[in-house]
Amino acid sequence: MASTHRAQLLAEFLGTGTLVCTVVGSGIMAETLAVGNTAVALLGNTIPTGAILFVLITMLGPISGAHFNPAVTIAFTIRKELAVPKALQFIVVQILGGIIGCLVANYMFELDVVQISQKIRSGPSQWVSEITATIGLLLTIFVCLRSKPEAIPAAVGLYITAAYWFTSSTSFANPAVAIARIFSNTFAGIRPEDAALFIVMQLIGVGLALVMARFLLEEEAVA
Repeated sequence: MASTHRAQLLAEFLGTGTLVCTVVGSGIMAETLAVGNTAVALLGNTIPTGAILFVLITMLGPISGAHFNPAVTIAFTIRKELAVPKALQFIVVQILGGIIGCLVANYMFELDVVQISQKIRSGPSQWVSEITATIGLLLTIFVCLRSKPEAIPAAVGLYITAAYWFTSSTSFANPAVAIARIFSNTFAGIRPEDAALFIVMQLIGVGLALVMARFLLEEEAVA
């Protein structure tokens, strides 16, 4: 039985919110426990993020497709696999869910609920990292959809786990996550001006990934 539109929107809202809450909350916990060791703090941030992605995609994928990411939604829309009105609604609830998830994480760790991050994440190396991370994420999804759909929860979770470490930006690869993390001045935060450039790079990554996927999967160009 197909999920209702309302259920799909709720799944995207909850999924993105839980993802951001995990990223921000585990970042706060990791930084606190690592006592200045950035490598340990990053590891403590990475493992929960990969783990929750596996859970969320497994749980909510059958309901909404488990996008939790405007970049993914935009890519499927360009491929004409998602109608524009539904895509716009998905993006709105993803952004709202992400912001609320960030605020909940702040509250759980007894910080000011609403903060504006001052954490600098800028420069050409990080911009290229976001393009790279987004391309890799989308190719993981598109190719696994063709070759082994049941592996997508593990593949995406493992890809993001790896990309935290092989990209200098720690692989946001998600405009909703970039926007949400503006609101926590913690380990996982990002300044508003840096988030804007990250989103631009992620959208460039979407375009490049779509081209690569068409050649990898030997698809005809979308009319």
